[in-house]
Amino acid sequence: MDDFNYFGSAELYTADRRCAGRHSMTYLKFETAAKAIRVSIEERPGTSLPGTILEVNEEKYHRSGIRKLYDSCANPLRQTREAIDATQTQL
Repeated sequence: MDDFNYFGSAELYTADRRCAGRHSMTYLKFETAAKAIRVSIEERPGTSLPGTILEVNEEKYHRSGIRKLYDSCANPLRQTREAIDATQTQL
């Protein structure tokens, strides 16, 4: 994952499990993979991550792969997240 392109476009498929007994997928397209990763971890319900697929340059990433990309030092949005966390801790 060292050569992962966070600035390339990405597609995100998330499982929607709100419908009892039925599973459907939501498709989202992003200008950057970094934004798609952030949305999949921070904004989508926790129950959807197990069924989430991130596709970048025809490579597919599932639950653990998305989490590794999110936590990576190479993630350009990591610094923003850490700054927000630090500010909230100080309050």
